[in-house]
Amino acid sequence: MVKFSAAAIAFLAIGATSAWQIQTPAKLAARTGPATTPFTRRRTNVAPMSMVISDPTKPVTMGGGGGYTATNTASRRVTPEDPGDRPTYKVVYVVLESQYQSSMTAAVKRINAGSKNMSVECVGYLLEELRNEDAYEQFKADMAEANVFIGSLIFVQELAEKVTDVVAPLRDDLDACLVFPSMPEVMRLNKVGSFTMKNLGQSKSVVADFMKSKKKEDGSSFEEGMLKLLRTLPKVLKFLPSDKAADARSFMMSFQYWLGGSPENIESMLTMLGQDYVEKVKVTMAGKEKVEAVEPVLLPDKAIWHPVAPSIVFDSPGQYSEWYDKEHCPEAGIDPKTAPTIGLILQKSHINTKDDTHYVSLISELESRGSRVVCIYSGGLDFSGPVDEYFYNAAGKPIVDTVINLTGFALVGGPASQDHKKAAAVLKKLNRPYICAVPLVFQSFEEWQSSELGLHPIQVALQVSLPEIDGAIEPIIYAGREGATGRSVPLADRVQLLADRALKWSNLRIKENKDKKIAVTIFSFPPDKGNVGTAAYLDVFDSISAVLKKLKAEGYDVGDAPFVKEEIMDSVLNDPEARISSPELNVAYRMSTNEYYDLTPYATDLEENWGPAPGNLNSDGQNLVVYGKQFGNIFIGVQPSFGYEGDPMRLLFAKSASPHHGFAAYYTYLEKIFNADAVLHFGTHGSLEFMPGKQVGMSGTCYPDRLINSLPSAYLYAANNPSEATIAKRRSYSATVSYLTPPAENAGLYKGLKELKELISSYQGLRENEGRGPAIVNSIVSTAWTCNLDKDIKELPELETFDAKDFDAEFRDDIVGKVYSQIMAIESRLLPCGLHTVGVPPTAEEAVATLVNIAALDRPEDDIEGIPSVIAASIGKDIKDVYRENDMGKLDAVELNTKITEAARASVKALVQQSTDRDGRVKEVKNLFDEMGGVFGSLFGAKKPWTQAIIDSGFPNVSEERLAPVFAYLEFCLKQVVANNELGGIMELLNGEFLNPAPGGDPIRNPDVLPTGRNMHALDPSAIPTTAAVEVSEAVVEKLLEKLKAESGEFPETIAFTLWGTDNIKTYGESLAQVLALAGVRPIADSLGRVNKVELIPLEELGRPRVDVVVSCSGVFRDLFINQMNLLDRGLKMAAEADEPEEMNFIRKHALAQAEELNVSLRDAACRVFSNSAGSYSANVGLAIENGGWEDEQQLQEQFLTRKGFAFNADKPGMMEAQADLFKSALKTVDVTFQNLDSSEISITDVSHYYDSDPTKVVAGLRDDKKKPSSFMADTTTANAQVRTLSETVRLDARTKLLNPKFYEGMLSTGYEGVREIQKRLRNTMGWSATAGEVDNFVFEDANDVFINDEEMQQRLLDTNPNAFRDMVTTFLEANGRGYWDTSDENIERLQQLYADVEDRIEGV
Repeated sequence: MVKFSAAAIAFLAIGATSAWQIQTPAKLAARTGPATTPFTRRRTNVAPMSMVISDPTKPVTMGGGGGYTATNTASRRVTPEDPGDRPTYKVVYVVLESQYQSSMTAAVKRINAGSKNMSVECVGYLLEELRNEDAYEQFKADMAEANVFIGSLIFVQELAEKVTDVVAPLRDDLDACLVFPSMPEVMRLNKVGSFTMKNLGQSKSVVADFMKSKKKEDGSSFEEGMLKLLRTLPKVLKFLPSDKAADARSFMMSFQYWLGGSPENIESMLTMLGQDYVEKVKVTMAGKEKVEAVEPVLLPDKAIWHPVAPSIVFDSPGQYSEWYDKEHCPEAGIDPKTAPTIGLILQKSHINTKDDTHYVSLISELESRGSRVVCIYSGGLDFSGPVDEYFYNAAGKPIVDTVINLTGFALVGGPASQDHKKAAAVLKKLNRPYICAVPLVFQSFEEWQSSELGLHPIQVALQVSLPEIDGAIEPIIYAGREGATGRSVPLADRVQLLADRALKWSNLRIKENKDKKIAVTIFSFPPDKGNVGTAAYLDVFDSISAVLKKLKAEGYDVGDAPFVKEEIMDSVLNDPEARISSPELNVAYRMSTNEYYDLTPYATDLEENWGPAPGNLNSDGQNLVVYGKQFGNIFIGVQPSFGYEGDPMRLLFAKSASPHHGFAAYYTYLEKIFNADAVLHFGTHGSLEFMPGKQVGMSGTCYPDRLINSLPSAYLYAANNPSEATIAKRRSYSATVSYLTPPAENAGLYKGLKELKELISSYQGLRENEGRGPAIVNSIVSTAWTCNLDKDIKELPELETFDAKDFDAEFRDDIVGKVYSQIMAIESRLLPCGLHTVGVPPTAEEAVATLVNIAALDRPEDDIEGIPSVIAASIGKDIKDVYRENDMGKLDAVELNTKITEAARASVKALVQQSTDRDGRVKEVKNLFDEMGGVFGSLFGAKKPWTQAIIDSGFPNVSEERLAPVFAYLEFCLKQVVANNELGGIMELLNGEFLNPAPGGDPIRNPDVLPTGRNMHALDPSAIPTTAAVEVSEAVVEKLLEKLKAESGEFPETIAFTLWGTDNIKTYGESLAQVLALAGVRPIADSLGRVNKVELIPLEELGRPRVDVVVSCSGVFRDLFINQMNLLDRGLKMAAEADEPEEMNFIRKHALAQAEELNVSLRDAACRVFSNSAGSYSANVGLAIENGGWEDEQQLQEQFLTRKGFAFNADKPGMMEAQADLFKSALKTVDVTFQNLDSSEISITDVSHYYDSDPTKVVAGLRDDKKKPSSFMADTTTANAQVRTLSETVRLDARTKLLNPKFYEGMLSTGYEGVREIQKRLRNTMGWSATAGEVDNFVFEDANDVFINDEEMQQRLLDTNPNAFRDMVTTFLEANGRGYWDTSDENIERLQQLYADVEDRIEGV
């Protein structure tokens, strides 16, 4: 047998044009030797088989800044050179991927050279090419001349329609039409003689019945069913008439030939079709002998494959091991006893068509490092069977250490219909890291390299989003198609990275815990403050303590690490005051510039932004400084910041700067000096995943890829933030571990608000008393003014002139009802209290708070009525009517709503109490529906405890039967709430195991988010907006437009909208649907349930004008939902082009004016979907405000316009195009700015994102009349959705959080982090002053009274976190200095003196 290296090079010679290798510097090679992983490259043994078309580090210039799928049909067009008198028939084919190109070309050339009976002309199209109008016109022209059409894997709805539009009218004139697994409407085009699929999915047929029965039996996908049908063909055909049987057999034979994929198989298929079905060939062959149909040459449906195996495939792992371990491994220099084993999942069509160079390259790369491989394939799109069959030995033990799926598709179902639960179960049983690498399908290498967006959006949806739901990690691009031949070719540096990372994950499974090195990375944002250990709603140092204890228990070497929170803080910071800019932060390592440049290959690329190292960030002037502390084999390090937070010039750049030298040095240290086996990023979130680079599908020049390089990354991420977690998964190759946010509790009332409720309670008992009733109303009005409720209740009487005794009882009730409604909105507002510690499940009381909110929602899709609905029904009311009258301030309705809410809470408490232990925690959830006591109780007429609680609350007629579904659901949810696996999830990743996937989002809307401690994913982007989301959005839009029309008497012409990634994941696209609803555009789902079409709602049905929208998408939304941006843009262009009166179509009105103003086409003028440039995030307004790096509001507005002014244009889908003039022109027409609040966990002062993207003052500056637009917020955090003004929302947020003792005392109970959380709310409140001017003076005044004028509170803050307290004092002074807060000279003097005192305290004076 030949040596593997020689055989491998021979394989590569097919189609190879040039090779490009990364040269590893000698010093780096020495540094990254055996300490990094025992499975390093042994270049002397085997020549690496890596080949690319061009050097990926050198940008390729292409028109338009990086388009998608440049057309190249000429390379797939074959015409006979000398047909002579032979009839020539024409074949046109459309395929998803290009691997059939070479086989089709070779087959046609063989027929043309060797057949006496026919010649063939052939032309092929890649599906995505049909987006190009020129290519589509050429496709139409080719089809007009075609005899045979062939299609395969046509699963993109809008392109399926394009194919159907062209082929369907020609179908009856075609001699044959063969469509292999595709969308149903395309499959119905099939025609082979009398065999058709015209009724597919519509009526009875033998084929359809068979497919349905297989689906019912074993969940087979369409293609799996087709394969099974092939195997059972004789049984099926006997039910058909003889002519139909022959034609059905021809179709099935054609499908077998197609699956076989080789030139020989394709030649047989085309010959059979020609002589049996193409009329002009049949005529000339009359009387001649036909070519006998050759049986398809097929590989088994599933098997183990290796490129140099003598028998091609193997039926069992034992058979494979016999050859591989005894013959191949010795030849290749692999020790099968000690080598790690990588399982590879391959696509059979690439093996059939011999288009396998990319597979061979990775196999070679892995084997050259001493690794074994087991390569499996499946003939269909369900790989679960082969995984179960071939990745285990005879004893049932897994034989692989890591699995890489090289198809890029979901494990079960491919691009069509997936079974994610089945996939996750199969992968969890195997319990090995599961990487899904991605071959480029719709782009050549050059197109991908030049595209700032990176991977094609359709591929992101099919080959990144869907595998993530299976539990896949690390979507690394490793191969693509070569433009001229369509063959797959590997990308050398990506193949090497993939091999590196797979072996590092294997190493985690193989290496003993005592020898593993783990780098725990914490964050500090904003820098230079008391902010080391920043993470959303996470008690970072208490959580690190829990992780250290767990690591020690699992056998890791944690050295002399302390386990007390304060001691860990002290050791890492060396000063709990966290002065990151001073030497007092613990220095773990000083890296000389020589060492830095030697070990960091891209260091010189950073000099463009930062000059030569070391620079002045994370530097002592001579060396680069790594902050942190090492305990045994555990390093706790502080990730550096972006570096430009306080630099006004850098904040203005349209594109984000590269990481600075200190940031690069930190990750160089982790990988090459500390030699970490894995890094654990601790909490939401750091900066790594937001560094510049492509959106999805990183190249070797993208900074997240360069920084993390080969390090396995586990990332603790808040369960309510799936969008940014997904960015971390895709851009920094992190496996996420979700953590719980603190359970939401009711905000409650305090001070004057509490007094108001007591007064209202008194009034309810004395409302008929003409003496005392009016006096109480006077007190209510007076107290309401004291609490500044006049801002929220327009009807509140003037204090000086009002006397309740002058008004009747109905008027008094009306006033009291409106006040009551307002304070109940405050009291019932949900807020997370305190911070979460990893691994600590909620208490029973906390579980009640979560379950009450879950129980409030109706879930019609699950046939579950919420508790409030059932209670309201028991007294003949509809809960929606109760909510509506409550919102109107009707006293009786407010009382009833309060009573229903309290009854619901009592019932849930009764449920939870059944499973609560003495410590107030839920340990084991009792099955309350099966226990004997419940059975006997019901026999004697006793009610369930929760039913009784509702009866005791004043609702005696409540139906226990109607309550049963919601309480069964709550029992399930309670189990989920307390089933915490956060520490376990971290350990699973560090042990090199498969971590179960789970959706991220709001646990109240979607309890499937629980339990935490799983690998979080987003959702299938093509699934939104859902039907339910569209219904909710229409109700919100109706409320908004009603409110606006009531105020101004007319509809707004333009609304500026912000779309967020997380919000749309949590709500399944509600805000996306709101934009479409405003424009009068309806989203349409295709036959597979994917939303990728839109249509205009006729004006008669809409009943109002189409409202123009200017949509600002967050960078995260852009990354996750670029297909939905395409949907929006297409819908808005459709509206702009509609022939409708301008007074009924404001989109058209404005687009026509802008087309004329900017001298562009109407379609280009109708672009309304904007975001950052690819790879950049946010307007940097939040960064500027959080760090004080701004001069005036003009700077903030310029930042917004510069950074958010990149347009998405569906006509140029491969780029985000700088369109500042169009952005400004569109914003000039805005009357209203609008955002959504969808979750109680994250509100408008919790994070800077909301005001960072608020354009209110930007619009005022651009409008000709300089009028500030109205600002509104939709609040769908409860079942009773609201639309409020922005100022109302800011007041509500301040009253329930910043000014609320329940909130700030809860935060202070966590110590150091809590002070920072309070200061963050204050700073974010000022952010709204800066961007919208919608913060009332009393908010700052009351906050000053709470935190500054109270000397005891002042001292607590100072002692707990002096740096954060200094920032608080600074914020008050800044708010006054910028004109946002008008206060007394005495207050300002006190603050100035306090600032000086705090400075002295920090400096140790």
